[in-house]
Amino acid sequence: MTTAKQTNGTSPNLVLAMLLLVYIFNFVDRQILAILAAPIQADLGLDDAQMGMLGGVAFAILYSTLGVPLASLADRTSRSWVITGSLVIWSLFTALCALAQGFWHIFLARLGVGVGEAGGVAPSYAVIGDHFPSERRAFALSVYSLGIPLGSALGVLAGGYVAARVDWRAAFLVVGLAGLLIAPLFRMIVRDRPKPAASPGAPSAAGLGAVAAVLACKKAFWLLSFGAASSSMLGYGLAFWLPSLLQRSFGLDLVHTSWFIGAVLLIGGSVGVLSGGALADRLGSADRAFYGWVPAIAYVVAVPLFAGGIWTSSVLFAFLLFLVPQALAYVWLGPVTSAVQHLVEPPARATASALFLLINNLIGLGGGIYALGQLSTLLTPHFGHEALRYAMLWALGLYLLAALLMALAGPALRREWVAER
Repeated sequence: MTTAKQTNGTSPNLVLAMLLLVYIFNFVDRQILAILAAPIQADLGLDDAQMGMLGGVAFAILYSTLGVPLASLADRTSRSWVITGSLVIWSLFTALCALAQGFWHIFLARLGVGVGEAGGVAPSYAVIGDHFPSERRAFALSVYSLGIPLGSALGVLAGGYVAARVDWRAAFLVVGLAGLLIAPLFRMIVRDRPKPAASPGAPSAAGLGAVAAVLACKKAFWLLSFGAASSSMLGYGLAFWLPSLLQRSFGLDLVHTSWFIGAVLLIGGSVGVLSGGALADRLGSADRAFYGWVPAIAYVVAVPLFAGGIWTSSVLFAFLLFLVPQALAYVWLGPVTSAVQHLVEPPARATASALFLLINNLIGLGGGIYALGQLSTLLTPHFGHEALRYAMLWALGLYLLAALLMALAGPALRREWVAER
């Protein structure tokens, strides 16, 4: 998979594989709501704005805010135990979504999913940082980030299939119970390594206030965080609402929609995630600025291709156009998540990642899905069932903003990078 640090006990590549498996379930449970939006709306009588709240605000509020204290807890105690407990909680609440009888029932269940998933990602970044050397870390994080396209694809494919054959409630129940079953296996395999020592004079414990103070003074942290948040507003918005667009504007049924989205995510997303990490490790070894510049270039190229895919009326043409920008949309994951870990000392990695994710997810996940849904609702009197298409086109400017911020982050990374001893 990739060259790793020699460790006693479990192979680092096996640890990475288990982390990837859990991250796949993370995104299955997160993305399944998108493919099930139409039957949920029909059953519970919800409009686009309410679905936007379920997909964004309901999940993002506690997911974003609780991620910071849970990551700090993981840095101070056991990262593997925090990840295991998080998996159990989010899987349980995913299964409880099957019992929802109205908007507030499913809203509260999605809050619970957000509480669980809050403790999964940042500690996983830190575990990878502990097992893989600096020069290979961006690629290792890219392998982990494959959980996003793989989990999203599996979520829409499995969710669409089960909903079409049974109903949407059964889909939530199946994926929730599956997550509960793998939690004991994860805990048996993934063990914490002794945390790497900090540089002389640096704190040995990752106190939240101390880590926040360090990052607050680093220009690169803010540029990377708000650049990622801008792109995530569009990325999460498109991921959530694209199934609805395909059904409304292209006339696809639930099963064919799941095939379309699943194929785009599997092919485009997987290529983009791995390419971003490999490019950053190769180019960044000569100039740290490329950890910001690689995503910036990807965003600029993606905009016209996404616009063409959204605007066309041909399903085949839309599929071909979406493949490339979907890959480009995921390029940032390896470079940026690796760069954030290099802005602090090793004992603070999970906390630093959580502070980055707080900004990225609170703005990107919390705002993007709801904003697109609300914009679609506002445009409906003017554009009817095509309102969602126009809302997506207007939102593409967020990628250009993200590109500018990432480009500016490049020179700052040269100055603020914390080299490992």
